Amino acid sequence: MKRVALVTGASRGIGKAIALRLAADGHGVAVNYTANAEAADRVVDEIRAGGGTAIAVRADVGDSAAVADMFETVEDTLGRVEVLVNNAGITRDGLLLRMGPDDWNSVIETNLTSVYLCTRAAMRSMVRARWGRVISVSSISGISGNPGQANYAASKAGIIGFSKSIAREVGSRGITVNVVAPGFIETDMTEGLGDETARLVAEQAALARLGRPEEVAAAVGYLASDDAAYVTGQTLVVDGGLAL
Repeated sequence: MKRVALVTGASRGIGKAIALRLAADGHGVAVNYTANAEAADRVVDEIRAGGGTAIAVRADVGDSAAVADMFETVEDTLGRVEVLVNNAGITRDGLLLRMGPDDWNSVIETNLTSVYLCTRAAMRSMVRARWGRVISVSSISGISGNPGQANYAASKAGIIGFSKSIAREVGSRGITVNVVAPGFIETDMTEGLGDETARLVAEQAALARLGRPEEVAAAVGYLASDDAAYVTGQTLVVDGGLAL
């Protein structure tokens, strides 16, 4: 069944792959972005070229007023949001003693507060319809921690706890709430690792390679589908066995 999906942070990387996957599965897709309109428009063009339906919608998902405007725009253009994918995220890495309040607050706001704001906005219509899918992108850093990423790990761990709580709140309304936790995936965010670091990371994974955005998108596609109707409050780790 064709549904309306909103993917935050969907102009590149994992978010782009998720938007393309959901469009391929037949959903109308709202491609959220913060700054790079050209990149978001390219994702929309790619979806439309494949016969899908998509719009680009700009919003700072850490801002409550911007989130409200975004949902209004999506509903007016595509219809109510039935599948929400909270993917937007940033890093501001540094050791704790060198991590200033701005580094902490910006990561928490973008990565975690956005999940609260967008999920709350989506929940009103989902509860009325007694159907919905909320899928949030966390990280293995939120499960096992990572040196130099106290802010990032805290935000990603928070997503897991938040999702479990909301899953319990809304399960009786036919709404599932789940998390996908990627490992090291080949994206713009990990390109800065350098070839040698990427090789060392890949060697630690059971599958001995970095992941691809499309592999994370496949997990999201499953959780958004009717096949996952009895799956909620779960964290699906997509890391090639890195955190074993």
